[in-house]
This record gives sequence, structure tokens and C-alpha cells, in this order.
Amino acid sequence: MARKLLAAVALLTLGGCNFYYNDVPSPDDLMKAVPWFDHMITSRAASPYQRADIPRLTVPGTVPVTGSEGHWATGDASKLQYAFDIAVADRVTNPTRPEETLAKGDTLYHTFCSVCHGTAGAGDGAVGVKMAAPPIVSDRARAYTDGYLYSIIRYGRGVMPMYGDKVYHPADRWAIVNYVRKLQRDAAPVAAPGGAR
Repeated sequence: MARKLLAAVALLTLGGCNFYYNDVPSPDDLMKAVPWFDHMITSRAASPYQRADIPRLTVPGTVPVTGSEGHWATGDASKLQYAFDIAVADRVTNPTRPEETLAKGDTLYHTFCSVCHGTAGAGDGAVGVKMAAPPIVSDRARAYTDGYLYSIIRYGRGVMPMYGDKVYHPADRWAIVNYVRKLQRDAAPVAAPGGAR
């Protein structure tokens, strides 16, 4: 009985073996060992640094799936898309209700802004102390219009980079503006460093 069981196990083991690799003349002949390798000879080789003439940028006139931000000159805050213009930014009015966006603004501010401007807006964030980030609770920052603050978020200003590509939706930018206004109301004025607007 044990002999028959041993023979059955040996037979099953041999049945599971694949003898395909015995047909390969040598271990270096991968063309036959790996069936799809032979197709690589006839395919076009690619260099990792080779220029590929394929479109990488969006076609002019393309609008995002979520809709267009429109044209800057209309003065509508949801249409700020082009170059930063202080005169236009100052005319833009905040279309949102601050009390409805403060929670979202809090989250977005602490995600994107507090690293430089600090949690209370005093310019004392981890990066801000090294880069001399201006306090957003200063008298000068309080004098900025909502449209100007929105434009700074969208396009950047001075050493602050643009965040329009990170905070993409206009409603999210307005939520940050509203939260900044809350910080300004809650904080004692902080002297701003000298410099241009």
C-alpha cells in the first residue's frame, strides 16, 4: 500500500513538471525561453531621453472638465485666469457667504498656507520664519481687498508662489480668503515688514 502511494505521489510530481525549458539550447538563449522576447527584436527601440513629439500641454482654448474660469477683465472673481492686475483684483467682490465657508477655509488654510504664514497668520510658520513670510494679520494685509487676497492665492506675489494650480476651484480660494478675514478679526494687529504692496 505504501509503495503504491509513493508511486502515485511520484507520478503526480512528474506530471506537474514542465519540460519546455529542456528545448532551450543554452541558458543565454532567452529568445526561445521567454516567448515574447522574439517580438522585441522587430519593435522600435525607445531611448529614455529621446524627444517624443506628442502633445504634452493642453490645446489652446481647452477648458477644464469642471468649467472655465473665463476672462480676467470682466472683474468677476470666478473668472480670474490671466495675469495678476492689482486694479482688476481690487474691483473683484467676494461672491460667497463667509459663515458658510469657514470650516472648509480652515482646512484649506492649514493645508496650504500655515506652513509659511503660521496657524494664526502671524508669518511664523515653519517655512515662513526662514523666508520672511509676511503676517496676514498685519494692518497692511487687513487693507487688502478680498479680490486682491484671492488673486494672491491664485497667482502668487513676491516670494509667494502661485497656488491656483493646487487650490484649483474658485470656491476653495474664496474659502481661504474668508478664513484669513476671520484670522484678521480674531488677532491683534501685527506689524508688517516694509516693502511694496
